[in-house]
Parts: sequence; C-alpha cells; structure tokens
Amino acid sequence: MKIYAYHGVGEQERVVGNEFEVSVSLTYPSLRVAESDTVPMAINYADIIEIITQQMRRPSSLLENVAWRIRQAIVSRYPEVNQGSVKVAKLTPPLPCSLSEAAAVIEWD
Repeated sequence: MKIYAYHGVGEQERVVGNEFEVSVSLTYPSLRVAESDTVPMAINYADIIEIITQQMRRPSSLLENVAWRIRQAIVSRYPEVNQGSVKVAKLTPPLPCSLSEAAAVIEWD
C-alpha cells in the first residue's frame, strides 16, 4: 500500500513528509482456512491495512523501527502468523542522487 507519512533522520523529513510503500507477506496455517472457506478463519487484510496505517502515523527516525512496529502489531493481533516479512520503502528519499526508493525489510520465521 502507498501512504504519506513523516519518517526520517532529518528533522525536515518529519515536517514535510514523503510517500512510502509498505509491503507485507504473511504465512500461517492456511489449510484450515482453505478447508473451512469462512472469513473468521482468515487473516483480515482490512485489519492489516489498519495496523499499517496506525503504525505509519507514528513518526520514526528509522524505517527499520517502523517495519518492526508493524510486525509486532500484526503478530500481536494474529498470533497464528508463523513467518513473514514487512518492507517499508521511502519512495523519493532526499538524497543528492536519484533513487527509486530507500527501504528496510524485517523478515521472521
């Protein structure tokens, strides 16, 4: 998902903000979900979007910190998640060269 937020080491980044892209991949015992075909057995991606939105609202100096908080909030809400990854990318980092993104990835298993 793309979201505007206020993360960065520089004070100006936390004032002006930037566009970010957050990608989440989760693994959990999905065979039960596939067999049951019921929503309560599944991870609700609307919940995941809300978790990301809440964590992105809280400014941080480091993208690693944002990714870690997103991971912690997801695992807290969905303890059945047994592995995954969270990538937080700043889409136009304020650098003297042209980069498409600067990103941090947290992976766990």
